Amino acid sequence: MFDSAHLITHTATLQRQGFRQLLIVSGDPAWCLEQTVRWRALLPGDWMWLGDMPQGQVHCTFRAARTLLGREFLHAVFDAREGFNADALAILAGTLQAGSWLLLLVPEWQQWPSQADADSRRWSEVSIPISTPNFVRRWQQLLLQDRQAALLLQHHPLRLPVPEVAPQWQPDAVSQQQALLETLLTSRPGIFVLIAPRGRGKSALAGSLAARWPGRSLITAPAKISTGVLAKFAGDNAEFIAPDRLLAISAAQRPKNIDWLMIDEAAAIPAPLLHQLVRLAPRVLLTTTSQGYEGTGRGFLLKFCASLPEATVLTLEQPLRWSADDPLERFLDRALLFGEAETASQKAGIRYCFPCQADWLHRPALPESMYQLLASAHYRTSPLDLRRMMDAPGMHFSAALQGETVQGALWLVDEGGLEETLAQAVWAGLRRPAGNLVAQSLAAHSGFPEAAQMRSRRICRIAIAPLLRRGGIGREMVRQSVNRAMGVDFLSVSFGYTASLWRFWQACGFSLVRFGSKAEASSGCYTAMAILPLSVQGHALVNRASQRLARDWPWLQPTSVDVSLDLPAPREPDSDEDEWRELAGFAWGQRPFEASVAALGRLVGQPLDLPLLQGALLQNLSVSELCQQFALPGRKALLARWRQETQRALQTMDATRSAYWQDFIRALNG
Repeated sequence: MFDSAHLITHTATLQRQGFRQLLIVSGDPAWCLEQTVRWRALLPGDWMWLGDMPQGQVHCTFRAARTLLGREFLHAVFDAREGFNADALAILAGTLQAGSWLLLLVPEWQQWPSQADADSRRWSEVSIPISTPNFVRRWQQLLLQDRQAALLLQHHPLRLPVPEVAPQWQPDAVSQQQALLETLLTSRPGIFVLIAPRGRGKSALAGSLAARWPGRSLITAPAKISTGVLAKFAGDNAEFIAPDRLLAISAAQRPKNIDWLMIDEAAAIPAPLLHQLVRLAPRVLLTTTSQGYEGTGRGFLLKFCASLPEATVLTLEQPLRWSADDPLERFLDRALLFGEAETASQKAGIRYCFPCQADWLHRPALPESMYQLLASAHYRTSPLDLRRMMDAPGMHFSAALQGETVQGALWLVDEGGLEETLAQAVWAGLRRPAGNLVAQSLAAHSGFPEAAQMRSRRICRIAIAPLLRRGGIGREMVRQSVNRAMGVDFLSVSFGYTASLWRFWQACGFSLVRFGSKAEASSGCYTAMAILPLSVQGHALVNRASQRLARDWPWLQPTSVDVSLDLPAPREPDSDEDEWRELAGFAWGQRPFEASVAALGRLVGQPLDLPLLQGALLQNLSVSELCQQFALPGRKALLARWRQETQRALQTMDATRSAYWQDFIRALNG
């Protein structure tokens, strides 16, 4: 039970001091729901409910949490009774005004660490939910230590914090905003990037700029609903067009005489699209959050801004919607590790260690520093990665320490070990179980089902402190990881191809075995995969895969015109059976056209009646051109016809062998 009058007084104090209050509600699901009903009845407000079982008039699912960016609410409920989506929690907290309560509903306190978390299916690479004891116990420790967090545990009295002694809140961020606004109003044409934590008034500043600018402004953002604050301040002086729509319309159809293009929540837009958008107006303002929970905070600053040397970076430090000493922001910064890594170079030598997931509870400073270093260096790092590091199975880590400072971090994950039948089904395009990024890709795209059966370990993150890069620390961490990889057939890595990155992995002993057919939307780079063999089977796989890539490169290269690879001299297939396998997997399985294009390219060189395949591979006709020429409704119908042509060609060449492969693939589908 709790004293209603005391609660109302506490809320008034929060409002006066500019604070927001976190309340943990822990108990059985029905009891938690009862408490939220009482709280909402007592305290008027918006009470945004975020969770997959929405309650009340104002609600949002975890999947749609990004639509909350740029919006504001008074009070909210975050429903983590079934699963804890940490990214969504951080987004929700950033929308809350001073004086707000954030009710966090969690399972019964003692059962919580062992309860399966439905959110784990997003990041654990396991098909069923798993418990997340390291994450939960760390949160419980932090909550018990933080006397400014309120706790309401079933069968226990409410723990309400004693209000901090603080003067009445007087928002002073407006003066900082005003100074930046004057800078932008008198600016010459150029690109400006406004980066700040949540709640600093980025959207309000952009809207004020549009309102006061004498010319015309255009707004774009990943979701129109997230531009509510910007639009409110802009009034009628700016119009919204979605990024893909803005780029799709012709130059003649685009709005004319645009002085400012304002790209709100820019970090959530793929970098290749941003590079196109910033060319559409003489003045461009991009706003983004410095914290990683929107997907690209620090990575955005590092990667995208570095590619625009002419860009001017602006910052806002003081919160606009709450006090600088706000206990909710302070707690989440600590719990989700939004702080920057400390990597100042020291005189001490480098030593290496191998942290494990238990260290999150027993010596948390080490894995916390590793995560912060990785987050500072990698595009699209978010709390999802933090959760994976803490509790996903098959994780391995290496750290380079200078004194007690983490200067290098390496993160690996176990892959492979699939049963033969499942690996063959992956090769045929019939199955795609969770996880195993490289191992499955080598089966599904490169045609090597044995890669999914072998035991492998993928490097998913590596980072070195900027002042110590190019000093051999990364190579040494890889070398030591090789020495510790007992019973592993190969190490693997998947990365966005750049010449410098590939030189690093080559220096570590890796061989290129797969190259993507088109640039990734998120980075604008082609995906490259490389492996470092550790066993006899691993060496055999490298030899076959690198030879096949060299043989197929002429068919892949036209879509990768900016890439020049140092590949081995191509040889003919080891056997005619390899070529048949590739073609049969496309004809009677569900292997992608892009994965089969080289074998199909060699097939169309034979004297066979293959008009649709020849149109695509010899005449370079587009999908739309082929569909129009052959009266097909779309790509799906075209793909079916390509498969049918391949089936007929194989049956013409060898009916007996065709029947064998057809039966083989049919059995996999059973």
